[in-house]
Amino acid sequence: MTRALRSAGFGAALAVLIADQLVKWIVTGPLRLDYDGALREILPIFNLRFVANIGVSLGLLQANSAASRWALVVLTAVIAIGVTVWMLRETKRADVIALGFVLGGALGNILDRVRLGFVVDYADLHFG
Repeated sequence: MTRALRSAGFGAALAVLIADQLVKWIVTGPLRLDYDGALREILPIFNLRFVANIGVSLGLLQANSAASRWALVVLTAVIAIGVTVWMLRETKRADVIALGFVLGGALGNILDRVRLGFVVDYADLHFG
């Protein structure tokens, strides 16, 4: 992997991490949507809605104890390491950037879970 390709992947990860944390701060700070169920309509099919997600995707595998919380941190870190290795071996620019996006999201979720004990979910896309 070239240095430019590596920089693009890690740059994408950093951009996503910063954007993720910024939006989460806006949702829980200035918009004051810091309790479950609070929402702000952005479009007829899209709301910002605060959800304290103690599980993984879609709230599956709930982490109801400190041990399970830290197990999810470790699991997400292992996945992030795997994505990083994959990204470093990838040769296609678009794939490297896409993997950087995934890495940035995983790092944002790890940061949330370490700091808060849950992941701040905020995107509510719905039809009808």
